[in-house]
Amino acid sequence: MEDDSTASRSPRKRAREEEQPKEARPIHGRDADDETSSEDDMGPQLPSAAPKKKRRVLPYEKLYVDNLPKSARYSKSLMHKEQVAFATMTPSTDFLITSSVDGVVKFWKKIMDGIEFVKEFRAHVGEIVSVSVSKDGRSYATAGVDKTIKLFDVITFDLVSMLTLQYTPRAVCWVHKRGASLPLLAVSDSVQHWIRIYDGRGESAEPTAVLKNLHRSSVSVMSYSDAFDCVLSVDEGGMLEYWRPGGSYEKPDGVFQYKSSTDLFEFKKSKSVPVSISVSSDGSHFATYSFPDRKIRVFDFATGKLHRTYDESLETITEMQQAGTALESLDELDFGRRLAIERETESPQYQKRSSVIFDESGHFIMYGSVFGVKVINTVTNRVVKVFGQDENIRPLDLCLYQGQPERRGVVTVSMAASLNPLLQEAEVRDPMLVCTAVGKIRFYMFTNNEEISKSERDVQNEKPRNLAAKAKAEARPAQTGTTAVLHTTYGDIHIRLFPDAAPKAVENFVTHARSGYYNNTIFHRVIKKFMIQCGDPLGDGTGGESIWGKEFEDEFSTLKQDKPYTVCMANAGPNTNGSQFFITTEKAPWLEGKHTIFGRAIQGLDVVHKIESVRTYKERPEADIKIVNIDVN
Repeated sequence: MEDDSTASRSPRKRAREEEQPKEARPIHGRDADDETSSEDDMGPQLPSAAPKKKRRVLPYEKLYVDNLPKSARYSKSLMHKEQVAFATMTPSTDFLITSSVDGVVKFWKKIMDGIEFVKEFRAHVGEIVSVSVSKDGRSYATAGVDKTIKLFDVITFDLVSMLTLQYTPRAVCWVHKRGASLPLLAVSDSVQHWIRIYDGRGESAEPTAVLKNLHRSSVSVMSYSDAFDCVLSVDEGGMLEYWRPGGSYEKPDGVFQYKSSTDLFEFKKSKSVPVSISVSSDGSHFATYSFPDRKIRVFDFATGKLHRTYDESLETITEMQQAGTALESLDELDFGRRLAIERETESPQYQKRSSVIFDESGHFIMYGSVFGVKVINTVTNRVVKVFGQDENIRPLDLCLYQGQPERRGVVTVSMAASLNPLLQEAEVRDPMLVCTAVGKIRFYMFTNNEEISKSERDVQNEKPRNLAAKAKAEARPAQTGTTAVLHTTYGDIHIRLFPDAAPKAVENFVTHARSGYYNNTIFHRVIKKFMIQCGDPLGDGTGGESIWGKEFEDEFSTLKQDKPYTVCMANAGPNTNGSQFFITTEKAPWLEGKHTIFGRAIQGLDVVHKIESVRTYKERPEADIKIVNIDVN
């Protein structure tokens, strides 16, 4: 006779259980001897196994990746006479425009399988601090420390106008939509927090509008979205703002209502400032690269919400190398070399040249890293490609071409007769990635050409320097300058230099000043009735190096510490001079024979005392006082 539990089961279920051995019967979280099946239990049951997490998939990912350059090594590099600062690809008009720290701008035309040189301009006397190309690819602008803006017509590759300013510009950005009848150029001030908007035709040096209340400190970066007709601007305090380049200059329609609902305070919280902002081609996202946290962030444009964050800090890189989880496992020697170059990117001159960009689909971002140019799929959150991983360069500024230049050559019958649109498109696409690099006078091109000849890819398109003449010039006492003007956020300080008494110190100072090394560095140490100290790119008194990459010796002469306003090299002991220097505010006879004297302040002494009198905490000013730039004569 069957027991009650057996009888209560359905005939179909009893038959199913009798057909299989006892040990093969399903067990649902109970012992096998439990007489009651869990199938009869009421209520929700725990799953027998945890469900697998679905991996995000980007449709047509392979097609997008195929539209990037195929070669992971650069196929060609070309030269400027000085370090290349910026590389820009013009949309729709297919020009590559490169600029270098000596104020030179070069135009190159994209052709099939490469580029060809078009024209060169000596655009500025001194460093170019910012460049911008309009969304229609027809206008290009450069801003220099010589207080001028140069405006170029891309189609005719001609310098069409110049704006002479009463201030030193910091960032420029074209802020008009494609096809606009009146081009507009926004320019920020290196000292004030104002943004001025000019007629992009250069017909007037007077701005059409001045935005005085948008930011509270100098604006360092701007970027324009054609989809939203909106400008993104960020100041050195880390505040990022949305504004429309016209009308009331308020936040545009179609974006968040309240800033408190966004993640745009992320930079303020992390005490970091973006050095690059890039908007995707469809306007749906924008990406930033910030220092000193060295993070790449991807935001949703409309909501201002943070979508992705990628940490490229030195601490993270080192930890991943030690744990063996890095993108590539490097030996200690190679890793140490790369890490040393990575530290160089923290100097102001390299920070402002670092960039992050989108591909044409808007699903991938690209930026320079210790391992080369990373290409990250922001949908799947995976690195899909790395350019220049085996090259001896640290990429900085990037630009990408994914268009279809006119093919020079014969189209075969089979190509012309092909009905496959993807095949036809692949036949004419000629993607090219261009990057600048730390300390290099070249820019590097990654293309589809995988047959690379190392002996031929570095083109000598500039005349080689006369090495004998250069050595002779270096052997002479440095005749690099006799006066300098420190343009600070508190005013100008005029300095007389003494190249005969301290030739190496003067050469070091002047070379750094002309290259922009001291630009935007702070007075990091101030002691009342003693001195004010500056010249450290790290801003904490521990950084800076000489133009020779090593410490250099002291130079003592008949100059004495018997007067205030003496300009001296700071050091950490005998013969340890780097880049830091100080200006005394009183006589300092106890410094005799300890610090090289290479100049004296002769004007702007009130500025020296104004800086000397600021409130400090542990000898550091509570509010940053900056050297905007230095002019040398």
